[in-house]
Amino acid sequence: MVAFTLKKEGYDVIEACDGKDALSKLTGTIDMVITDLNMPNLDGIGLIKGIRAQAAYKFIPVVMLTTESQAGKKAEGKSAGATGWIVKPFTPDQLLAVVKKVLR
Repeated sequence: MVAFTLKKEGYDVIEACDGKDALSKLTGTIDMVITDLNMPNLDGIGLIKGIRAQAAYKFIPVVMLTTESQAGKKAEGKSAGATGWIVKPFTPDQLLAVVKKVLR
């Protein structure tokens, strides 16, 4: 739903199956990263830490998608460097609103 919604709005989307795959696809110009918190091989927190460790992507916006609404998890994401947080379920309009706000 995320990729479909963003592509429909004209965004270029690079998809990855997990955090490890996402890190391997970090090349060139990327405007933002949207990641799930819970993924195999490398979770969203690990992905954010990996992104922040690369000078070229140190300040790229990262939005986390998750079913976790606990304050502790949000704090952990923010501490790792997450820019924003969307709790599932969400609507396409909510996703687009966050993307537009982050990319301003």
